[in-house]
Amino acid sequence: MQPLEQELAQFIIDTLSLEDVKVSDIDPSAPLFVKGLGLDSIDALELGVGLQKKYGIKLSADAAETKKHFASVQALAALVTTHRGALS
Repeated sequence: MQPLEQELAQFIIDTLSLEDVKVSDIDPSAPLFVKGLGLDSIDALELGVGLQKKYGIKLSADAAETKKHFASVQALAALVTTHRGALS
């Protein structure tokens, strides 16, 4: 797992208070919703708010792109990397 992926896995654990999950339990390519971590729409809202606070990333709940960004930890890492590049 890449450093940013580890950071995001810990961010997900902390944001959603996943007490029984460790960073090493999260496969960066596994789905975050339904299968994989089994997150739901409420979790998505919490993650969206957290991404805005921590990384300054604003996502529209209705945008098709948002679903793609929340597909996995790897997809979130790509989003954060792109956002950081746009700020430079």
